[in-house]
Amino acid sequence: MQRFRVARLRPSLPSIPSRRTLARVRADVTASLVVFLVAVPLCVGVAVASGAPAELGLVTGIVGGLLTGLLPGSSLQVSGPAAGLTVLVYEAVREFGLGALGALVLLAGLLQLVMGALRLGRWFRAISVAVVQGMLAGIGLVLIAGQLYALADAKAPGNGPANLGGLPGLVADTASSGTALTALAVGAGTIVLLVLWPKCRSAARVLPAPLVAVALATTAVVVLDLPVARVEVAGLLGVVQPPGGADFARLAEAGALAGALGTVLAFALIASAESLFSAAAVDRLHDGPRTDYDKELIAQGAGNTVCGLLGALPMTAVIVRSAANVHAGARTKASRVLHGVWLLVFAAAFPAALGVVPIAALAGVLVHAGGKLIPVKQWRPLWREHRGEAVVLAATAVAIVATNMFEGVLLGLLMAVAKSAWETSHVHLEIVEREPAVGDGGPGDGVPAAPLPRRPLLVRAVGNATFLRLPKLLDQLAALPEDREVELDLSGLRHLDRACATALGSWAEHRGGPDGSARRKAPSVSP
Repeated sequence: MQRFRVARLRPSLPSIPSRRTLARVRADVTASLVVFLVAVPLCVGVAVASGAPAELGLVTGIVGGLLTGLLPGSSLQVSGPAAGLTVLVYEAVREFGLGALGALVLLAGLLQLVMGALRLGRWFRAISVAVVQGMLAGIGLVLIAGQLYALADAKAPGNGPANLGGLPGLVADTASSGTALTALAVGAGTIVLLVLWPKCRSAARVLPAPLVAVALATTAVVVLDLPVARVEVAGLLGVVQPPGGADFARLAEAGALAGALGTVLAFALIASAESLFSAAAVDRLHDGPRTDYDKELIAQGAGNTVCGLLGALPMTAVIVRSAANVHAGARTKASRVLHGVWLLVFAAAFPAALGVVPIAALAGVLVHAGGKLIPVKQWRPLWREHRGEAVVLAATAVAIVATNMFEGVLLGLLMAVAKSAWETSHVHLEIVEREPAVGDGGPGDGVPAAPLPRRPLLVRAVGNATFLRLPKLLDQLAALPEDREVELDLSGLRHLDRACATALGSWAEHRGGPDGSARRKAPSVSP
């Protein structure tokens, strides 16, 4: 008898790729909300500290999400206005005016695009880490010095030295003013919350510290009706003003051209270096695709070009928002694009919400951010293990505080190059006594015994002979005994520059004299 097998119909289940896709989308959406909540107070705070309308910080954050976030380069790092450029932007606004800021940012963005097209992104990894750390430390010091005034609802005098010099007067004025003390209490409370909130890890995973600190400070000011300064709101469309011909003409004036070119170069180099160093740090936080540095530089240049066309603040990749993105579980670049969408919705639908935020609370956020830029914990081991690097770091930071960003970084780079040249130009002398030649009058020659002649000295130079080590090298040669024959052997040198070749040739001729008490061995020391 023939049997028939009846197949059972099973309900169709979602395929594994679909489940993975759904989980990835859910993770990206959640991470984008976390980054959005972190970005709002930072975007607004950086803009206010830069002397620009608060909305311009949001515009830069929106461009960083919607445009830079879509472009290839780094998959998980987030771009927007950064505390690292606050000091430079403030100086540019004060010197050239807010209208010319867009022109400066536009030119810096175009320069970044050119550098990316020339594949210069990877070369930023060759910048000394000590210089970058010193740059961030100097920025942190200047940022803190300026925001201490905002903590008390006071106006900062100007640049770094002026701000530091005015601190004693700020303390006296604050102590004698009830309004200033109220604002200081709001700002100090914000800083305390920023320090303590991350210690409660379960709560910090749900709500980021900057949002909680600013929200609680704002609530306290509104409920208690405290007399403190608040953010001025002008509307998103009202602050977007593309640079015009008059702005470019102002930069091209004879007295302003050199300063404008220096500012553009500083914008481009510092934003590029900070972005690419941030990309390297973010790559260490996740197992996804690695950053293409040249493409990331082009993405940053495109973002800054658009920010310049909108008259907004310059952008850079920021490690705080990027780390929050990774730790929140982001899987793809969709998270950083969505964070730009949330910023756009917030800026368009709820601009009045910014008008209740106290400036002292934002100053507290930036003081805390500035403090994190200073490598306090890393200083002691760095000083013990790499003292030269520590000196470069400290000198760069001090130079930025004393002068400005561009000159400070330039000094740091020059010191780093000089330090490397000094360390690689190590040279030393090896002195060996040669045995006397056979037939020099010793026993067995059939002649009466005679005093043995003094053995000649073989002086062998080893290492890299450059002008940096020339004084020490000549001192060692001058200390050789005058009554001994000397053979100078330079074959052990890996490098011999013209200054050393000339000096050693002169020494050999002078030491040789008429009796030829010095000989030289290849390579020739003649210039």
